[in-house]
Amino acid sequence: MAEISAVADEPGQPPALTAFSLAQAAPKTTAKEQVITPFDVSGGVDETGKAVAIDYDKLIETFGSKRIDKELLIRFEEVTGHKPHRLLRRGMVFSHRDLDLILDKYEKGIPFYLYTGRGPSSDSMHVGHTIPFEFTKYLQEVFDVPLVIMLTDDEKFYHSPKISLDDAHRFALQNSMDIIAVGFDIKKTFIFIDTDFVDGGSGAAFNKNVRMLGKRTTINQIKGTFGFGDSNNIAEFAFPAMQSATAFATSFPFIFGPATKTVSKIPCLIPCAIDQDPYFRQCRDNARQMGCIKPALIHAVFLPSLRGAETKMSASDSDSSIFLNDTDKQIQKKVGNAFSGGQDSRELHRQLGGRTNVDIPFQYLRFFLEDDDELEEIRVAYESGEMESGGMKQRCTKELQAYVGAFRARRKAVTETVRDEFLRPRHLEFKGSPYEILGKRDREKEITDLEEKLQRLRASL
Repeated sequence: MAEISAVADEPGQPPALTAFSLAQAAPKTTAKEQVITPFDVSGGVDETGKAVAIDYDKLIETFGSKRIDKELLIRFEEVTGHKPHRLLRRGMVFSHRDLDLILDKYEKGIPFYLYTGRGPSSDSMHVGHTIPFEFTKYLQEVFDVPLVIMLTDDEKFYHSPKISLDDAHRFALQNSMDIIAVGFDIKKTFIFIDTDFVDGGSGAAFNKNVRMLGKRTTINQIKGTFGFGDSNNIAEFAFPAMQSATAFATSFPFIFGPATKTVSKIPCLIPCAIDQDPYFRQCRDNARQMGCIKPALIHAVFLPSLRGAETKMSASDSDSSIFLNDTDKQIQKKVGNAFSGGQDSRELHRQLGGRTNVDIPFQYLRFFLEDDDELEEIRVAYESGEMESGGMKQRCTKELQAYVGAFRARRKAVTETVRDEFLRPRHLEFKGSPYEILGKRDREKEITDLEEKLQRLRASL
């Protein structure tokens, strides 16, 4: 290699192309930390300028949550009597806050409810959005508990300069039908769109909690948690109180009853992607002051982009995502272009094998393929070089086509009438429902009244 020196450009050489000047002109690379917030998700950049995958161990350390370990999974199965979901078994649902306490309460027969949500930013969801919803459906079935789903059309309007309020509301209506198609129990599930519910007559108790949370949250806390600055609008600063209020059962007296003192003790479990955790750190900090139970959380990793594991699948980048309304041909094309962990040549691949840790089609199979044994067979075959990248992409394509195809069939059955019933504030049917108890008392009273009338009638004969 030529020695770098500060000599003038040599005769006949284009200006500014000496080794020294090239070294000076070369862009300087600075390592960057990963960014994980509700508004921005990206892996870090190392000293060489190479993008790196999201470090979930570091997130646990930074956020102060706990890893879901083998012991907790064993306890989960013992308490519920159900095999852990594949996302739990494979570590894609990996972190929690107080899940152990929820299991303790469930074991003692103490009721709780589930809460999850979505910020509607497009008219169709992608398969990455279904991950927390599919897992939430599993939890609802395992625990047999009510579920509240929040669609934050207002947040998307506040945060995106390109989305109008009407657009966000339209997206929410469409997304609600996608969510229903995941398969939730209509008798146990209430879905609400912020701008409809909060401004309606059923949102009074919810609004009360928003105000109480808002009073207890400072601007400095929001800046520290979300990284907001002076250029963020005031609605963005206020919104965390809105998202947090859903985590308190007292926000929904039509579900849990009007006895605030009793209802405030009903805990909430929130399945969500890890980027939503900052909202609920604020919520947990304020819960005790409001006389409520801190919500528990269970965190999922992100479904990676088709481009690579450095960032998540995004609705704003159609080439990085598999949408739930994609055709089989579109899915085949997108998976065919996905980032591969295969080697540069067939010979080298057979010699060294594929890298499943960065291969996007294999990572998708980890999310969507139910059979653990088949997944392990695929891993071994790929890493040994027996299976090539084309074979991996074909197997992933087949699985995603089946997954999206089954969804499309269910989606056709979701009418606007069905959607409107999910969106209607109403009593839900679940064990321990105060309205179930009240209904039972009403029926018992009716029976008693009829028996008394019958006795009077007999006495008069």
